[in-house]
Amino acid sequence: MTGASSGIGAATARRLAAEGYEVVAAARRRERLDELAASVPAISAVTLDVTSAESVAELAASLDDVAVLVNNAGGALGVEPIERADPADWRQMYETNVIGVLRVTQALLPALERGAGGHIVVTGSIAGHLVYEGGAGYTAAKHGATAVVETLRLELNGRPVRVTEVAPGMVHTEEFSLVRLRGDQTAADRVYEGVKNPLTADDIADCIAFAVTRPAHVNIDLLVVKPLAQAAPYKVARS
Repeated sequence: MTGASSGIGAATARRLAAEGYEVVAAARRRERLDELAASVPAISAVTLDVTSAESVAELAASLDDVAVLVNNAGGALGVEPIERADPADWRQMYETNVIGVLRVTQALLPALERGAGGHIVVTGSIAGHLVYEGGAGYTAAKHGATAVVETLRLELNGRPVRVTEVAPGMVHTEEFSLVRLRGDQTAADRVYEGVKNPLTADDIADCIAFAVTRPAHVNIDLLVVKPLAQAAPYKVARS
């Protein structure tokens, strides 16, 4: 799985290992992956940059038979309105959230089709289905990822590969909002201020595990999950 060094990725790696999978945890930050692998014997660490064709090719060459691919690498940058947005931020978000999914899926599809067949999961977002002010770059990228998932399902119809999008709402992880808000911890904490029980990374790992452990003839197309406090990206109950 990609983006496995922290947050949803690390939680999902641990959960799938608990479900009996041998997990290849891939991300750029190898030191974090090594810590994860050291704590769970069923997890192995591989350095991966989904924005690099060469890095993805190296990963594919190291794998023979893949049961599940979790495309989790992604993320958001900035909250500026369109009139002030930096195209470089948008390009980076698109490169990771969309082109990264394309690269890894293309590279691993032959391995996913071997044996009894495989399952492709994309960690999307409610931002791939709704929009909100200050989020155009991220919502555009996640809408793109959703389009990839839906098209892939059509194109793979009749072949032994399931395709699922898990689309979380507000998930309180260590890094998502901190990265988006360019390292401003106070602003990142404010995102979750007064919200009773936002989702956790383990909640999303639970959803991914549910989807991939259904019988082979059952495909969960889309699983949208939000905390009870959240009705939409722009409507959240706060105390």
